[in-house]
Amino acid sequence: MVKYRANTEKGDKKLKTFTKVLIEYFQKLNIKLPENVFIKNVQMDSNKVEKGSLFIAINNGNNYINQALEKGAEIVISDRESNDDMRVIKVPNSIIFLQEIAQSYRKELNLKIISITGSEGKTTTKDLVYGVLSKKYKCKKTIGNYNNQIGLPFTILQLEDDDEIGILEMGMSNLGEIDLLSKISQPNYAIITNIGDSHLEYLKNRDNVFIAKTEVLNYIDKDDVLVYGDDPYLRRLDTLKVGFDEKNNYLISNEKELYEGIKFQLNGKEYFVPLNGLHNAINASFAVALGMILKMSYFEIKEALKDVKITSMRFEKIEKDGILYINDAYNASPVSMEMALKAFSSLPLTKKKVVVLADALELGDREIEYHKNILMESLKYDFYKIFVYGERMKRSLEILNDSRIIYCAEKNLIKAELKEMKDIAVLLKGSRGMKLEEIIM
Repeated sequence: MVKYRANTEKGDKKLKTFTKVLIEYFQKLNIKLPENVFIKNVQMDSNKVEKGSLFIAINNGNNYINQALEKGAEIVISDRESNDDMRVIKVPNSIIFLQEIAQSYRKELNLKIISITGSEGKTTTKDLVYGVLSKKYKCKKTIGNYNNQIGLPFTILQLEDDDEIGILEMGMSNLGEIDLLSKISQPNYAIITNIGDSHLEYLKNRDNVFIAKTEVLNYIDKDDVLVYGDDPYLRRLDTLKVGFDEKNNYLISNEKELYEGIKFQLNGKEYFVPLNGLHNAINASFAVALGMILKMSYFEIKEALKDVKITSMRFEKIEKDGILYINDAYNASPVSMEMALKAFSSLPLTKKKVVVLADALELGDREIEYHKNILMESLKYDFYKIFVYGERMKRSLEILNDSRIIYCAEKNLIKAELKEMKDIAVLLKGSRGMKLEEIIM
């Protein structure tokens, strides 16, 4: 049997279990590994490889095998190139290797996995759940937006033997993808935030979105699933429900918008989260409910929720050059844009409120209709100015023909207009590809 040296340095406790999984995987394939392999971490980015790394070359990563070896990679997994170096192991498909090794590793870990999916609010809910549960338990969460068929298994490989909870965001663009991610991660608990209009380019309608998102239910007991119970699709499910309707298991009430965040009650007990918008009272309630399920005290949950740290560009307040920006430009869908407009409108400010809206992507054949509806929604509020950017917004505005909305072909033009205004707060909302945060730079 190949001899492996276990790394006993702090932060590498996972290696004993991971090494065992790796040995068994390659033994099944009758692949001989180099002697005395010393694995310190798993990487997909060659720039992060160091002495002791296992480097998995995925897609263009195959072009950086020599760089990874020069930086000290112990093993390189490739599906394109053979190499005379014994450290390079060729497999039929690097992505499938990543998924299979992560699935095997997850089975060996003695921890609970919480999966979070839904059309909107996944990342914020993930951050809130992590912020609450990490007050009591040793937790790790999805890194950034690593929530797909590559990112999720990679996140699993960052878990360690002494972790107690892994909080995994699960994204998708088509049917079958949540099923695959659930098969790999084998969740103990699940959250479905809502069923919206994201990814309609592929899924066509909300019925298919519902089918895709609920694939996770094939892997988990219904009593361990939390959903937004006021959602017309999710209320059909026989699971635990969070929402404003009295029929929900976890009832949200007495919500109040403050400049610093939103105050609300869940099942009669008061909480505060430093995020604005009614939708974030819902996201925070998922975290509170899970804390209760996992035996945390009211005080622990309440104090943890007050101190949560949220991934940037989620209703993030930024002061620059005398302007208050609300940067909610990480991503967008019709539902999330309506939520952002409502939250911005209700934000208690003395400043004049200006809105900048950019295209929402991947909406399919009805994208112009959706954009027109978003613009009509923006006109319901008493905003000082409404700027729009992007080809879809332009086409929608031509149909709508309303002079209160100003189209700008370039972000620099919007930036110049804003600098001419005094005492304003500006909401930025659009899909990731539109990069509205550049207006602040």
